[in-house]
Amino acid sequence: MNHVLDRPVWSALASRHAALATGSGPARRYRSPIHPFAATVDDSRESLAGLAGLASSGETLIILQADAFVAPPGFAVSMTADAVQMVATRDMAEVDDPRIEQLGEADAAEMLELATLTKPGPFTLKAQALGGFWGVREDGRLIAMAGERLKMDGLTEVSGVCTHPDFRGQGLGRLLTLYVAGRVSAMGEIPFLHTYAANATAIALYEKIGFALRTRMNVAALERLP
Repeated sequence: MNHVLDRPVWSALASRHAALATGSGPARRYRSPIHPFAATVDDSRESLAGLAGLASSGETLIILQADAFVAPPGFAVSMTADAVQMVATRDMAEVDDPRIEQLGEADAAEMLELATLTKPGPFTLKAQALGGFWGVREDGRLIAMAGERLKMDGLTEVSGVCTHPDFRGQGLGRLLTLYVAGRVSAMGEIPFLHTYAANATAIALYEKIGFALRTRMNVAALERLP
């Protein structure tokens, strides 16, 4: 691992999210049901064996890293995808908009419903254990949201950015991305984010508001065989 963001899940679980981790040594994962992300410090035999011991039969782990992934023995690869990692190139200004409200535990089911519909990336009912989330409502209905996910020293990921299809084109994704990134910058940290490499619209938006491509990333879903 050459850069702290090359294996961001590992970097988070080995630092600011250590209290949310299970596993020790060179392999760790988020406790279930917080998140399916898992990571190793490298692809050594010891690391992969440690990762294999962190999943039960039929359970799926999600890997996110710059390196090409190596599946541990006893796993089937159920999904792969190309992603990009982008980092803010400047301090992001704080945003003040009365439409934005902080989301809480009572909103978890509605947040999961929106994420399931729009598919911004892996999302669970316990996503708020990773960081804060904020949203915009219309007539009481959650129509857009964004929040924080991976955290390591000096860095926080902007994640879960999504807008209900009926309300796209109003700039809500841009607004909430800037809102969360502004909060991160105000804490003296650098915002970063991930999106699928095929999502040219999102990449163009993030570039326009001050993010730049740092590296290509690999995403894989690994299912533990019986």
